[in-house]
Amino acid sequence: MLKNVLRRGALRLVRQRASYATSALTPQQKQIVKATIPALEQHGVTITTLFYKEMLERHPELNNIFNSSHQATGVQPAALAHAVWAYASNIDHPEALATAVSRIGHKHASLGVRSEHYPIVGEHLLRAIKKVLGDAVTPPVADAWTAAYQQLADIFISFEDDLYKQATQTPGGWTGWRKFVIADKVHESEEIISFQLVPQDNGRLPTYKPGQFVSVRCFVPELGVYQPRQYSLSDIPNQRYFQISVKKEFASGARPAGRISNVLHESLPKGSEVEISMPFGDFVLDTNATTPVVLMSGGVGLTPMMSMLKTVTNNSKSRPAVFVHAVRNGRVHAMKETLANIMTDNPQVKRAIFYEQVEEGDKQGVDYDYVGRVDVSKIKDLVFLPDADYYICGPSPFMKAQSEALETLGVRPDRIHMEVFGSPTP
Repeated sequence: MLKNVLRRGALRLVRQRASYATSALTPQQKQIVKATIPALEQHGVTITTLFYKEMLERHPELNNIFNSSHQATGVQPAALAHAVWAYASNIDHPEALATAVSRIGHKHASLGVRSEHYPIVGEHLLRAIKKVLGDAVTPPVADAWTAAYQQLADIFISFEDDLYKQATQTPGGWTGWRKFVIADKVHESEEIISFQLVPQDNGRLPTYKPGQFVSVRCFVPELGVYQPRQYSLSDIPNQRYFQISVKKEFASGARPAGRISNVLHESLPKGSEVEISMPFGDFVLDTNATTPVVLMSGGVGLTPMMSMLKTVTNNSKSRPAVFVHAVRNGRVHAMKETLANIMTDNPQVKRAIFYEQVEEGDKQGVDYDYVGRVDVSKIKDLVFLPDADYYICGPSPFMKAQSEALETLGVRPDRIHMEVFGSPTP
C-alpha cells in the first residue's frame, strides 16, 4: 500500500533530522550512553517517577499539561522510562524511532508543548538520573546524556514546529487552546455520550483527517488545575461542529475514575465551555486508496473507526469495508443504529459484532453476530482480503491480540495500523 502522503513525509523528515542531530554526538558519548542501558533497565521507573515529582513541584504550571491520572497509576513514568531506554538503545540509529517520535510529537502539539518546555524537562530528568544513579554519573556520563537529550529535544522541537506551522496555515486552524461550546450531548449507550462542539467565536472550523484526535481541556475542581485528555473525532469534517464521543471511566482497582470523562458527563451541560486543541494525530485513513479496508475496534475504540467508515462510504460506493467491533453487551454498544443505517445505504460494508456477554433483549443478527471475544479465525473469510489495510483501535491487549492474529492469517505487518492513547507501558 502507498501510505498516506502526509504520514510518510513526516516520518521521512523525522529520520533525516534524527540522523543529522545525532551526528553532533561524539563516538565516545554514544558509547557512554549505550553503557548506561543496564542501569536504565534496572532503575528507569525510579528515575522517571522522581523526575515527574520534582519537576511538577517546581513548575506547578505544567500540571495543566500532564495527565494526573497517568501520574497516579505510574503509567506515565513507566512510559517515559521505556522511551529513554529505547532512545539509548537506538542511539546509533535514532531514525528507527521515527514512528514513535511522530506519534509523541502529535500528542505534544495537541497539548501545547513548546520549545521552552524542553530545557525544563532536560534539567529535571538529568537531575533525577544523578540522584538515583549517584556516583555512577561521572562528569563524562553527565555530559554524554546532556548532549544526547539535547539532540532528541531538537528532533521533537523541529517536528512539532512543523505541526504548528501546518495548523496555522490550515484554513480555520489555530495553535494552543480555542474555546468551544457544547452544542449538544447525544447519549450513544449507557457509558458513551457524543459531544457536539462549536467554536465560541463562531469562526471557521478546519478540516481534519479521519482518525485524528483533539485534546480537550477542562478545569478539575478537586485538583484545582486544568487537565487535558485526547479524544478521537467521531464524525466526518463539517463546518458546524466537532464531535467527540466520550466513555465515562469508572474507578477500577488501582485505576482512578476518569476525571475529564466524569466532568464532561456529569458537570458540563449543553451551553458549557471547554477548550479544544487543533486536530492532530498520524493514525489516519488512507483516503487515496481504493482497496478494501478492515476497521477493528474494542469498546470506545470505535470512535475513530466511525469517522473512517463514514469517510470511506462518502467517498466511494464501491470500496469494500469491514467493521469488526467488540463490546461487552447491548447496553454499552454505542452507535449501533448509525452503523445499521450506513450498512443499509452501502451494501459494500460488512460487519462482525462480538458481544462478550449476551443479555436479555440482545438479538443475534440484529445487534450482534458472535458471542465471546473477537476471534479472527471465525471471520477469516470476512477479514482476510487481498490488498486490504487494517486499522485497529481499543485497549492495548485487544490491539496486540488482533494484530498478532492477523499476522498469523498472513497479513503483512505494514498493512496493520494501530492507535495508542494515553501513556502506554511497553
